[in-house]
Amino acid sequence: MLNKNKVTIYTAWYCSFCDDAKKILDNNKIDYTEIPTSKNNETWQEMVKLSDKNTVPQIFINNKAIGGFDNLSLLNNNGELNKLLK
Repeated sequence: MLNKNKVTIYTAWYCSFCDDAKKILDNNKIDYTEIPTSKNNETWQEMVKLSDKNTVPQIFINNKAIGGFDNLSLLNNNGELNKLLK
């Protein structure tokens, strides 16, 4: 379900790391598509197939899996996040 937006994030309503990842994106004024996985086995299976991970959040930049919150935070802190979006 990855699409034309440069950033896609798979989330769950109960996930504080998902909220924190979205805050990083929002604070950097980065548009993203959010795909909720809660109570939707189809989107959960899609996320696992695309990322080979079964935890949320799973974040994709330019259709490439970058991982979860820790990876996004590291990219943000070392200045690499904006470079990936260009």
